Amino acid sequence: MAQRDREDPHRPSRRRGQGELESQVLGALREAEAPVTAAWVQERLGGDLAYTTVVTILTRLLAKDVVARERRGRSFVWRPTADVAGLAALKMRRLLDGESDREAVLASFVTALPPDDEQVLRALLETAHATGGAEATDGADVVGGADVVNGAHGVPDGTED
Repeated sequence: MAQRDREDPHRPSRRRGQGELESQVLGALREAEAPVTAAWVQERLGGDLAYTTVVTILTRLLAKDVVARERRGRSFVWRPTADVAGLAALKMRRLLDGESDREAVLASFVTALPPDDEQVLRALLETAHATGGAEATDGADVVGGADVVNGAHGVPDGTED
């Protein structure tokens, strides 16, 4: 049982959403003006997380290539290599990579988009197409190299330009 649960057994525990801690840690790193220690991140997040939890999250982010670390003395300092949008894009790509029928997944995703999001996606696809599908270095461009989308609610038509 966590220390705070023993202190107040009537206090409801709040379970964080999947990826919420990763986003918070990455957000704290992006606020830093220079590479920082795990202890700095822990303090920045309010100090209610165990130091080992912060190090675990940083290590997971390192494995996903969204942070980098370098040794300073006997510990490491950490810096972001992507933003929160880049982390979300990585998660989306990994989910898509785990499916056998990518076209069906993409079609389902695109047809469920609200019209405003569809327009944003269309603009991003046009930009990616115009630049030859080059991805942005900050991880924000998640559509580089995607097929052109058309039709009502952007159902992929499978044609290439």
